[in-house]
Amino acid sequence: MELSEKRLASMLFETKAIKVSPEDKPFWYTSGTIGPYYVNTHYLLGSEREANELLLLIDKVKDDKSICSPVILSRLKESYKSNQTYRELIDYMVSYIMKNIGTDEIDYISGGERRDWFFSLIVADILGKPHITLFKDLTAVIYNGKYLEETYCIHGKRILHIADIITEASSYKRQWIPAIQKLGGTLKWSLAVADRLQGGAENLAACGIESHALIRIDKELFDRGLSLGFINHRQHIVITEYINNPRETMREFLIRHPEFIRNSLSADAKTAERARMCIEKDIYDLKCFY
Repeated sequence: MELSEKRLASMLFETKAIKVSPEDKPFWYTSGTIGPYYVNTHYLLGSEREANELLLLIDKVKDDKSICSPVILSRLKESYKSNQTYRELIDYMVSYIMKNIGTDEIDYISGGERRDWFFSLIVADILGKPHITLFKDLTAVIYNGKYLEETYCIHGKRILHIADIITEASSYKRQWIPAIQKLGGTLKWSLAVADRLQGGAENLAACGIESHALIRIDKELFDRGLSLGFINHRQHIVITEYINNPRETMREFLIRHPEFIRNSLSADAKTAERARMCIEKDIYDLKCFY
């Protein structure tokens, strides 16, 4: 199944997998930086509510590694049957793999805790490949769609890792590559739902991993968002400026809106913590404005 760029963009905006801020109220990121959009590709399950419900389920079962994979896969199959957007995306991902990598080349499909599992488990099931369920503590279980495999020795086997999003690929280097190496396998390919174009593909290439993505978070995507009516012209201008120069664009915003930091410090706990981090690290070189 092929999806047009227009349809992919619509899916992202319709499900709020991409959420754009009002032009005068950028989002706070966990790093203590600010920006005009959020990307939550796991919302492509159907909605923010459905995605959060699945995350709650994952948190309940992930410590029992004997049941984690089948329980999550069962829930994903329900979404695949009931939600057209999720079904379209998964079918496109399967088609992309068949066309651009080739199923005969792949021995296993892996996915990392937690959001990768939204996509990796069901794609592995559809393609009939065993799934390596990777955990943040560098442990893993292998689930073949019916039962957990008893042997975790996969020397010489080739693995495709499916991710929800790739930014700098830090989780690959810190967790997923070492976990696969512990099993004796080779992480040969990566397929992300979205690439934020922040150096992840290049970092993976340096590790000998071929990087793929269904969607690129770039100006063209937001051009489509504008043409489809999901964002307005002012939001589009801010995003374009941000893509071209993230730090300087947000620095200039803070100079024009000194009240933004003050208001953030008196907001909810999470927002206040990120604002304090911004000030303490002086991320935007604005000490004289605080």
